[in-house]
Formats: sequence, structure tokens, C-alpha cells
Amino acid sequence: QVQLVESGGGLVQAGGSLRLSCAASGRTFSRYAMGWFRQAPGKEREFVAVINWSGRSTAYADSVKGRFTISRDNAKNTVYLQMTSLKPEDTAVYYCAAPSTGRPLLPLRIYEYGYWGQGTQVTVSS
Repeated sequence: QVQLVESGGGLVQAGGSLRLSCAASGRTFSRYAMGWFRQAPGKEREFVAVINWSGRSTAYADSVKGRFTISRDNAKNTVYLQMTSLKPEDTAVYYCAAPSTGRPLLPLRIYEYGYWGQGTQVTVSS
């Protein structure tokens, strides 16, 4: 089984930055894409960003494009989400996720992911 542990969440003022980390174990990390999702109170869990196995291809939700950057360090079995220009609407629990298989290259849908971290809270004050 795959274990994912997020860290780096916290409280930040609007316009500020945070970097989330997700440490993975349990399978060969470098062979799989990794994604970030978030869920705000009263809202559905939504896609945020994904990075392919090599780190050479990424995709982002329109709501975060240009502000968030996903990256990975396969030597450390870790994926990151660098968040800048944070807005109050970014407030949510952020989840790291690993897909069930090696395809598609950049999975965008919740059902394509089989492994989830416990989540880390990001709160952006206005």
C-alpha cells in the first residue's frame, strides 16, 4: 500500500505564500503521477494540480493557474505545492493523492486516484 503524509499547511494572510509537502512511501514513487486536491467546508473536493512521473508535465485548475506550482523530488519521494498570491477562497483542506495506475499521464479526476493523504489545513485570512 501507498502512504502519503502532507505537511506545511497553516494560517497566512491574503497575498502570502505557503509551500505544502507530501512525503510518499509504499511503492516506487518516481513511476507515478502525483496530484493535489482541496476541499473547502460545504464544497466538493476539487482538483488543484498534478505532475507526471518525471516532473516534466503538469496541469492546474484554472482557479490556481499562475499562482500555484507543483513540483517533485523523486530522490526524496516528495511532491510539493508552492502557493503564492493566496486568496481567502484558497482556504481548504489540501490533500495529496496518488493515482491507482500509471495512466493517464496526468490524471485529473478524483476517481483516478486510489491513495490519499490525511490532508493539511490551509487558511487564508482577508
